[in-house]
Amino acid sequence: MNFHAPSINTANASLPKSYEQAKSALANCERLDECQDWADKAAALASYAKQANDDQLEKMAIRIRARAVRRAGELLKQFDARGGDQSKSVSADTFGQREAAEQAGMSKRQQVTAVRVANVPEQDFTEQVESAKPPTISQLAQQGIKPRPLVDLKGRNPAEFNLEMHYVGAVADCARDLRALKHDQAIPILTDKARAELRRHIAEIDGICDMIATRI
Repeated sequence: MNFHAPSINTANASLPKSYEQAKSALANCERLDECQDWADKAAALASYAKQANDDQLEKMAIRIRARAVRRAGELLKQFDARGGDQSKSVSADTFGQREAAEQAGMSKRQQVTAVRVANVPEQDFTEQVESAKPPTISQLAQQGIKPRPLVDLKGRNPAEFNLEMHYVGAVADCARDLRALKHDQAIPILTDKARAELRRHIAEIDGICDMIATRI
């Protein structure tokens, strides 16, 4: 069942009724593009209300927008970091969170903001949105930033930890690059000069690898 943001007649709309209808529709919305449509229309309505000095209408629009953005974030969170809808069995035609957001016309910033708003505990979100002064989307998103987990440095200082990460990563990159080369195609066509140069490089690589292997 699809839900679309209704057009609100600012002259005679019953604000509580319009807001309750919006809350119900958004709670049942299952499409990102419709959530985004709600958010865009609510933002435009809030801007209009502010210019018209209609405080009640502005607050309603702010609340609707917050709920639309949060619902979009809830839908986006169904997609894991690897790509695919967690609520369904992963198949070849599934796609990740960024692809889903792009398909709904959401920028990267809108995607991240929506997920962060969805991270705010539901009770905290509701209390703030229904308060006399509902917060902005930016204020809600700031609350939804998850702190990065602390890293166990194993007794080392940050510089040593950083060096380790770059060192292991560089060796891994080297191994990956070597594996990716088209050895079967390239080796038969090497000139004598190229073969000699390649032997020198291999000897250097062997020496470095031997040094590493004997120390770890």
